Amino acid sequence: MRSSAAVLRSDKSLMMFPLLSGLCCLLVAASFLIPIGMAMMGAERAGVGERGLSVGAYAALFVFYLVQYFVIIFFNTALAGAALQRLRGEPTSLEAGFAVAKSRVVSIFGYALIAATVGLVLRALQERLGLIGRLVAGFLGLAWTVATFLVVPVLASQDIGPMDAVKRSVELLKQTWGENLIGNAGLGVVFGIVTFVAALLAVGLVVAAASMQSAAVLIAVIAVVVISFTLLALIQASLQGIYAAALYQYAEEGKVGGGFDQALLERAFQPKS
Repeated sequence: MRSSAAVLRSDKSLMMFPLLSGLCCLLVAASFLIPIGMAMMGAERAGVGERGLSVGAYAALFVFYLVQYFVIIFFNTALAGAALQRLRGEPTSLEAGFAVAKSRVVSIFGYALIAATVGLVLRALQERLGLIGRLVAGFLGLAWTVATFLVVPVLASQDIGPMDAVKRSVELLKQTWGENLIGNAGLGVVFGIVTFVAALLAVGLVVAAASMQSAAVLIAVIAVVVISFTLLALIQASLQGIYAAALYQYAEEGKVGGGFDQALLERAFQPKS
């Protein structure tokens, strides 16, 4: 985590990629979720809610997944491309990161199509099979997340198709025995604790502001809370992208950059005994 943070401190513009991704995702969600929600309410009023979503609702949900995944993967690829350039000691910028993503736009769309299909299948399992479906979907979703952990840096670094990127990610996963997820999980634990503490502080601040019976103070406190949680989310997303890029670079090229500890990365790539 310290090494990822050092890279982020050296180039804070990397946080712009998850920020722009989040804004675009909000726009996509606003465009799709309202009509999808109306369709679901209409299905309930028609007495078909218990049978799950209609074909039209599934089609709309698939398009939503496709657009949302495309936006997320596009910006994540831009972040990974810029992070790889930074780790290699090359000059980088927002424009350079977006140039990497634009050059891979066909593969990104293909991978978004695959991810949307997987997401829709998992949703259908949850809808159709009840508790068993939720358990199966949870297990398959976790397996998919693990298998595709390095797809984004693969897409950013290699001009290959989406299926080949998934296969390469799986190959690297087998090579590392999945230990490449430890650092990412560590980030999740650290930020989970920080977020929990921040949530407690936020509740206390909001309650204190409300007790003052001042609308201006309450609005100011809420604004500070929203900005703080947004900043935490941006930092976490940036650090995860940098870590994945560093791990991929070491796995593929055997190089360590950006102040990462070589011994730490080597432990993630011990040969199977």
